[in-house]
Amino acid sequence: MGFLLYLAAGFLSGMLGGMGMGGGTVLIPVLTVFLGVEQHVAQAANLIAFLPMAACSLKVHKDKGLLKTEGVWGIVIPALLTSVAGGLVAALLPAEILKKLFGAFLILLAVKGVFTIKVTPSKQASSKDA
Repeated sequence: MGFLLYLAAGFLSGMLGGMGMGGGTVLIPVLTVFLGVEQHVAQAANLIAFLPMAACSLKVHKDKGLLKTEGVWGIVIPALLTSVAGGLVAALLPAEILKKLFGAFLILLAVKGVFTIKVTPSKQASSKDA
């Protein structure tokens, strides 16, 4: 039964990740809160799960001609360095601090989401005004 729960958690987070929401925002809380996985293990599992999805996304974007390669190294190298540094820091932090930092990240993400919602007038409302 445990395997099915992990499979469902991975499937759900993958679906949300495919729709543009970070799958880790679902996977990590599900693993830690509902399945009792340690924070470090949950975050590592999320990073490992992200790699094949990122590779597939990269291929799809490349095949559709949506991949811009100019200036890419100016983004890739700092991203790799900060990812490694963040991983090392996360490995050294106690699980309780890591949980609180991840919780704060989710709260900031939610607040940002609330303030970036764009309200567009419906076609029905604009046709009444005409």
